[in-house]
This record gives sequence, structure tokens and C-alpha cells, in this order.
Amino acid sequence: MHRAVSMIRSNGNRKGCFMAGQAFRFGVNLTTVAHADAWRSTCRSAERMGYDVIQVPDHLGLPAPFPALVAAAEATERARVGTLVLNAGFWNPTLLARDVATTDVLTGGRLELGLGTGYVAAEHEAAGLPYGSAGARVDHLTHTVTELTRLLGSSEHRPAPVQHPRVPLLIGGNGNRMLDLAARHADIVAFTGARAAPGSSTGQLIGLSAEELDSRVAAYRGLAAPHGRKQELNLLVQTVAITDDRRSALRGMQHRFPHLTEDELLELPILLVGTVHQIADQLRAQRERYGFSYLTVLEPAMAAMASVIEELRGE
Repeated sequence: MHRAVSMIRSNGNRKGCFMAGQAFRFGVNLTTVAHADAWRSTCRSAERMGYDVIQVPDHLGLPAPFPALVAAAEATERARVGTLVLNAGFWNPTLLARDVATTDVLTGGRLELGLGTGYVAAEHEAAGLPYGSAGARVDHLTHTVTELTRLLGSSEHRPAPVQHPRVPLLIGGNGNRMLDLAARHADIVAFTGARAAPGSSTGQLIGLSAEELDSRVAAYRGLAAPHGRKQELNLLVQTVAITDDRRSALRGMQHRFPHLTEDELLELPILLVGTVHQIADQLRAQRERYGFSYLTVLEPAMAAMASVIEELRGE
């Protein structure tokens, strides 16, 4: 079985091979753009540390995704670039198809497109865009995926993307409708390990317990089984802390997860806390339990995670 990486080179003269595999891949979600030189330096550092994918989210107040990814690709040699994730509610599908195709061309076929419904009502209000119910947001995302598939799969679309049969698609979410959409259409299924706090308009999240995440992954597998597709599973990690005293470090984080006990925190997949060897073993165990082989960390954890990447490289 092929490893889950693209066979496209920067000159774009090869077709993509993007099949799910069990070897680890690592991404870092970058959010800080002080000036152009600093951004390029950060991206080069990520590549040197062994990250396979440089990613950006899609929030107001943070860098615009597509220009940032083009600059990231220009600054690096092998790393893929991706969105984790675009807020579909910000985008018209036809205009998005143009931006996706252009970015795929300008990055030499290194783009991974991540899509989600959006979960921060205040951002929609600030942008003058409707937020809608959860069902309406899933409806819009479904329409967006359908239209992107149609437009970018057409030989008549201009500009034409480099990757064929399409740019690899990541869909992130926890609800059953989102998991069903991902099971039917995505190359990569992304789990946040958290859910939106009820009534929050600012995007506050509540961490899922290990058992709750078991339930979500089981739901996905049930929905995916009839389709028989090979898909890669991604997890967005919230914290990486290298320490000899796991329990002491986790006690300092417990205020963020008041609904979980200390023992439950030890099992929480989105917290990687311990020695390099302990974290590596935790990720191996989570790959066995859940199927997560593609791990994304946030920018503040980029350096800490580098030693774990070195420990796991090639596994």
C-alpha cells in the first residue's frame, strides 16, 4: 500500500497518488505573520524539523490562507501546504474553485484543501455573512464540496489545477452528517477531539474524552464502511509538552478541561504530555486505537513536537 503522500513534484509533471496509509505524517498549523521574511523563516524551520505539511486555518484576524500557502511553498522544497480548515461559509464555491486551482498551480501541485462548516458565529457577524443553523452550515458545505468536485474535475475549468484527479480533500467535523460527508467525499477525515461549547459565539471548544472520541471514530467507520474507500485520519493536537512529570504538567492544564479527571486527561488524545518516548508510544497507541496517522500541532508546539517526529520518522 502506498504511503499517504503525493507523488507530485514541484514541476507538476506527475499525477498524484494520495492513498491512505499507516505511516505517520505530521502537519503544523501556522498563524503568525509578522513580516515576509519571518513567515518564510518559520516555514523553512518547519520543513527542517520534519513536518510534512504546512497548514493555515481560516479565521478573521489571522493570515489569509491562500497567499500564506503560496509564500510557504516558495520558501520550502518538499513540504505540502494545506488549509486546516477553510470556513465554507466565507466562500462562494465558484470563486473558491478559482482560488484552489490557482494555488495548486502556484505551489507546484502541493496543495491539500481542508474544509469545514465554520463554528465562530462572531466572525460571520463581523464579515456581514449569515451564520445559520448547524444543519444549514452542513448543507452549504455539502453544496461547496459538490460544486468543487464538478468544477475542478472539468477539463474546461481555467485555471486547471495541477493535481489529478483532484486536489486532495480534507473534511473536518464531529457530527454524524459531517462524518457521512467526509466518508463519502474526503481523502482525509479530520477530527478536532473537541466540540463547540453550547451557546458560544466566539468558538469556545470543549475537549472530548477518549471514550467520546472512540464513539465518533466508530460512527465514522460505520458510515464509511459501505463506500469501501481508503481514507487517512487526521487529529488536531492542542498541546505538546515535553516533561518527565506527566501528572504535574497535566494538573496545570486541568482548568481547561474541568469536566475531566486527571486520569481522563492522561488518555486525552489532543494532549501530548510526557517524555519524547512516552509521547511517541502514546501516538503509536492512538494510531492502533483510533487510526490517527496524520497529526497536526499548533504553531506554539512546533519545536517541542520536532523531537517526537524524529523518534517516529518512518514508522
